[in-house]
Amino acid sequence: QMKLSKNKINSMFDSISKEYDFLNNIITFGGHVKWKNDIVKIARENNPKTILDIATGTADIAIKFSEIENSKIIGIDISSKMLDVGREKIQNKDLVKRVILKKGDAENLEFDSNSFDIISIGYGVRNFENLEKGLKESFRVLSAKGKLIILETSIPYNLLIRFVFNIYTRLFIRFISSIFSKNPKAYTYLEKSAKKFPCGNDFANILIGTGFKNVKIIPKLFGASTIYVASK
Repeated sequence: QMKLSKNKINSMFDSISKEYDFLNNIITFGGHVKWKNDIVKIARENNPKTILDIATGTADIAIKFSEIENSKIIGIDISSKMLDVGREKIQNKDLVKRVILKKGDAENLEFDSNSFDIISIGYGVRNFENLEKGLKESFRVLSAKGKLIILETSIPYNLLIRFVFNIYTRLFIRFISSIFSKNPKAYTYLEKSAKKFPCGNDFANILIGTGFKNVKIIPKLFGASTIYVASK
C-alpha cells in the first residue's frame, strides 16, 4: 500500500490549502457538501455535547457541526496551512467560541479517554500513516455511547459505473488539477491512494477489528464515496 509519511502528508496539504475547497467542489460536483450535511444529520441523533473532527482540513465539517445546538466542536489537523484557511472561515462566520481548531495528529490524540460524543473523519482516514493506530485512538477518546462517522472515497460497486469512475478520476482529476493546482502531484497521490484504500465491508471489518461495533455502510454517488457509522 502506498503510504506517505506524516511529514510528506503535512507538506502536501500545506501546498494545496488555498485551492483545496475550490477543487474539491469541482471534483465531487458539489456532492461533498450534501454528504457533510448527512454527517451532521447522523450526529444529531446522538444529541452530542462534544464533537471532535479529525483531519478537519479547512474545517468544513467542524463548521457544519455548529448547527447542532449546545455542542462544542474541536477540529484537528496536521497541516497548519489548512487550519489557517479553516480559522478564517470560522472568524467570518462568527463561530470562534464554538469551533476550536488545533494542530494535532490522529494517531496521538491529546485528549482524555471517553471525551467525545461524536468523532468525525471526512476524507482523512486514508491518509493515516498507521490506520489501526489512528482508529484505536478514535475508539479511546469516544464516549461510551458515542459514534464514529467517517466519510471516505470508495470504489463504485457497479462494474459499468466503476469503469466510468476510473476513467473520470484518472483523466478529469489530473486535468483539473494540472490547470488549477500549484501541486498537481498531490491530486495524483490522492486519486491513487483512494483506489488502494479498503472500502465497504473490508473497511467495516477493520473498524470491527479495532473495537467498534454496529458498523453501518452508507454508499454515496453509486459508492464513489461512503459514509461509515460505528459505535463504541
